[in-house]
Amino acid sequence: MDTPTHKQETLDRRYLQMARIWAGNSYCRRRQVGAILVKDQMIISDGYNGTPAGFENVCEDENGLTKPYVLHAEANAITKVARSNNSSDGSTMYVTASPCLECAKLIIQAGIRRVVFDELYRITDGIDLLRRAGIECVHFPVFSDDDKI
Repeated sequence: MDTPTHKQETLDRRYLQMARIWAGNSYCRRRQVGAILVKDQMIISDGYNGTPAGFENVCEDENGLTKPYVLHAEANAITKVARSNNSSDGSTMYVTASPCLECAKLIIQAGIRRVVFDELYRITDGIDLLRRAGIECVHFPVFSDDDKI
C-alpha cells in the first residue's frame, strides 16, 4: 500500500528525472542544469541554463568561463511561467542543482513553496536563504555520477 510519503517520494524522483532530461537541452559545456515547476501535479513551466533568447547558444567564453549573461535554469523557468497564464504561487520547483543566492531570491518572490534538488552545490547560501524564508528545501539525490544522462 502506498503511503502519502512514499507517493510523494515517487513523484519527487520522477520530476527530478524530468528536470535531468530537460538539462540536456542546455548548450553549456561546464554544467547543464534543468528545472521543472509543478503545481497541482501539473508541470507549469520548465527551464535550463543558457543564453537569453536571440543570443548565440554559447555559454562559455574562450577561457572556458561562463558568460555573465547566461541565465540559470531556475530563472528561465520562473520567467517562462511569468509570460504564461499560470501562477507559480504555491508550486514546487524541481532542479538538478541547489539554487544559488540570486535564484533563491527569484524563487521567494515567485511564491514557490517547495524546492527539491538533486546535487548540493558547494555554496549553500541560496538554500540557506530559502529556508530562512520558510520554503521547504528537500535534497533528494536521484543520480550518482554514473547514472547521469
